[in-house]
Amino acid sequence: MCVLLGISLEDTQKELEHMVQKILNLRVFEDESGKHWSKSVMDKQYEVLCVSQFTLQCVLKGNKPDFHLAMPSEQAESFCNSFLEQLHKTYRPELIKDGKFGAYMQVHIQNDGPVTIELESPAPGAATSDPKQLSKLEKQQQRKEKTRAKGPSESSKERNAPHKEDHSASSGAEGDVSSEWEP
Repeated sequence: MCVLLGISLEDTQKELEHMVQKILNLRVFEDESGKHWSKSVMDKQYEVLCVSQFTLQCVLKGNKPDFHLAMPSEQAESFCNSFLEQLHKTYRPELIKDGKFGAYMQVHIQNDGPVTIELESPAPGAATSDPKQLSKLEKQQQRKEKTRAKGPSESSKERNAPHKEDHSASSGAEGDVSSEWEP
């Protein structure tokens, strides 16, 4: 499974824990008899490749992308590390893979199906009486509506930081999901 992690300014530890549980328990795989939508990544003992993707927090201002809803890099790196730590604690650490935070990357993803699912935390439509949470849900929905005009992309690139030394990462999932780092 490949997780493109977009961290917003408003994300908290509560959202982090919710998303880890959702990702690991989301039933997107077939069972042994071929029944679709029956098994999770944990049920199948598959790998999870996590790539920080601040561009998911994009809001279009005309034709120009604006990333003011993304958590600033310093905070986002710490949040991303916490996310990875939580995945390691909750699942098998040897099956959790990640890229290099802030690196320029070309991630080659082969969709099986294709299946692409957007998860937001808390789940859209969740009942809440907390005005702060309602405001966050409204902002997420507005952002989602504004960015619907964006077309899908086969690869994603991040240009947030200088190139890193170690340019290799792979999920090892028999070619289904892999990433390649290019200097």
